[in-house]
Amino acid sequence: MKKGIKIVTIGGGSSYTPELVEGFIKRHHELPVKELWLVDIPEGKEKLEIVGKLAQRMAAEAGVDMTVHLSYSREEALPGADFVTTQFRVGMLEARAKDERIPLSYGVIGQETNGPGGLFKGLRTIPVIIDIVHDIERLCPDAWLVNFTNPAGMVTEAVLRYTNHERIVGLCNVPVGMQMGVAEALGVEGSRVRIDFAGLNHMVYGLNIYLDGEDVKQQALEAVADPANASTMKNIAALGWEPDFIRALKVLPCPYHRYYYKTEEMLAEEQAAAQETGTRAEVVQGVEEELFALYGDETLRSKPEQLEQRGGAYYSEAACSLINSIYNDTRDIQPVNTRNRGAIAGIPAESAVEISSVITKDGPRPVAVGELPVAVQGLVQQIKSFERVTAEAAVTGNYGTALLAMTINPLVPSDTKAKQMLDDMLEAHREHLPQFFQTEKA
Repeated sequence: MKKGIKIVTIGGGSSYTPELVEGFIKRHHELPVKELWLVDIPEGKEKLEIVGKLAQRMAAEAGVDMTVHLSYSREEALPGADFVTTQFRVGMLEARAKDERIPLSYGVIGQETNGPGGLFKGLRTIPVIIDIVHDIERLCPDAWLVNFTNPAGMVTEAVLRYTNHERIVGLCNVPVGMQMGVAEALGVEGSRVRIDFAGLNHMVYGLNIYLDGEDVKQQALEAVADPANASTMKNIAALGWEPDFIRALKVLPCPYHRYYYKTEEMLAEEQAAAQETGTRAEVVQGVEEELFALYGDETLRSKPEQLEQRGGAYYSEAACSLINSIYNDTRDIQPVNTRNRGAIAGIPAESAVEISSVITKDGPRPVAVGELPVAVQGLVQQIKSFERVTAEAAVTGNYGTALLAMTINPLVPSDTKAKQMLDDMLEAHREHLPQFFQTEKA
């Protein structure tokens, strides 16, 4: 690559952007980002202006040779990019709130990336990411696309299946959070812990756990099973696991597995929270208002601590580490969403999986694990089917395919309820789902 990197961040007005900027600044000695373009839609102008000016102040304060540009045009921003990162939300937090509240009205979990909410986030997001990829193919075909937009695994699946762009890596902060959670439970530094990850995005398992290279899986599972260590992410209730279940499972589940292994309790928790404090989207709206008020302070020249309340811990760590490793061909191992290539038996070679991979200048090389343990492979297969059918529905706008995706999701209890929720949610999100309403306009 040429000396001096150009990175384009689509969804640059996100509240997470200062964390990304901080990550680039910290690594500037080995990851020389010369140009950082923050791109957003005109409706997000106010946020982009606030975040963009903070990013510019952060770069100036750090004294790094990194120019931060603001743009509302991919045509302007993309040419010559080495990396493109995506972190956008179609319909913004208002859409997420609908994804959460409508299923809850049917007695079904309403969550950003799982169940009916995950289905509709995928239906809204996939057509947009495919448009972005087409622009990348035309304007910067050699660029790596690093996608953080949820549902990250489903988005990666869709790009791999419905475009010709191979240079895509899906990224999530959950595996990093799991590693740090194990380290905390063991009372050691996070850098001393290594976990072999395999599965899908928000459906990933830790198959093996090492401390300083020594196998400590049993010890780690006992520590994680301890109710005193029921830590989790900001957007997931810290409901502890049954210790005997974790011992029997013999692998480390991720926080999102609570929606499948503790469905009843998680639904009750969501229903109570929705009444008392609002859904997670509604809580985050309040957090974001506070953050942007802070970001707008012209004396602020660093990432504020309050950003940790947003729920994106380790976001910059994961994103910047990945970009750094591709750029410098470090060949270290990181968990990413990439093409399976036979690494997990029973999942199509061309499908996206979340798996520990060797990161090279030519992209991730997944570390083969063979068959997943029999106790977890069925759920992983079911969610992969859901992801594939959802991606097809998003691309085709076919109602029957969307109904099929809704019904086969394990969090949806019946085809009748699936159809009712589908109809309600299609109407609620009509503005952002034109592919399902094209015949009406014709």
